[in-house]
Amino acid sequence: MQTAPAILPERGAADRLTALFWRHPRLLLLILLTPPLIWLGLVYLGSLAALLVQSFYSIDEFSGVVKEEFTLKTYAELFRAQNLDIILRTVAMAAAVTLACALIAFPIAYFAARFARGRMKALFYLGVMLPLWSSYLVKVYAWKLILAKEGIVTWAADGLGLSMILNGVLAIPGLGGNSLSTSPLGTFIVFVYIWLPYMILPMQAALERVPLSMLEASADLGASRGQTLRTVILPLALPGIVAGSIFTFSLTLGDYIIPQIIGTSARFIGLAVYQLQGTAGNIPLAAAFAVVPILIMLAYLAIAKRMGAFDAL
Repeated sequence: MQTAPAILPERGAADRLTALFWRHPRLLLLILLTPPLIWLGLVYLGSLAALLVQSFYSIDEFSGVVKEEFTLKTYAELFRAQNLDIILRTVAMAAAVTLACALIAFPIAYFAARFARGRMKALFYLGVMLPLWSSYLVKVYAWKLILAKEGIVTWAADGLGLSMILNGVLAIPGLGGNSLSTSPLGTFIVFVYIWLPYMILPMQAALERVPLSMLEASADLGASRGQTLRTVILPLALPGIVAGSIFTFSLTLGDYIIPQIIGTSARFIGLAVYQLQGTAGNIPLAAAFAVVPILIMLAYLAIAKRMGAFDAL
């Protein structure tokens, strides 16, 4: 008895397309990567290129019209006293915020990496990430009320008899003001609060990768806790510290909302760019200011790479 040949259903377009991708997996990869690469190339890199080009233009001082002629005049304006003061103030604030975030984040991240388990670790992640779920502006305006002259910080200082200390801090030139909400110290506090999660999470991930056997070996060889911290933990956790510092340093360099709401009228780079391209209409100088954080971060990354911060990534 002869069996009838099996009748297979006719292959549709979807089957043929699936077979094509199975035979040519690189074609599928190319199709998947093309849209984001186009977006990255045209929108992100294209905007950076346009920014760089406009920074070499200048503005006519009489008519206010942008002269599309190649010149270094705009970059020379960055070395004027008022503009150089903005750059130095921003870099100093970014460095201070980064250092404070690292000092605060390290014990928190170390506890989470070494001692938190199960439900406690879940609560840790929830506590660190919960502030990120709320609105950025809501948090900044909340801190403006907290640090105001009639806010909870002043009320608590009065209740604890610490108002003289608070007033003494606010009287320090370059640090204080009428209240914390109108002082550079208030700007610093809010920056640290806003960017602290971006330091904790990379640092905690790096500390979790430190082998417990190395800590035990260090103790067996007679090293003290301080020596173990300096010679074992910190070098191995350096990639996480650098990753967190990249976030905190770069975000502080470019932020313009916090200095606009909290602190004095002193400008930072982000606020200067916002005002120059907006109300002032000086787009070339705004572009030149915007190039400064890029150059600073490139130099910072080069130094970090030279120190071997990315070797363990």
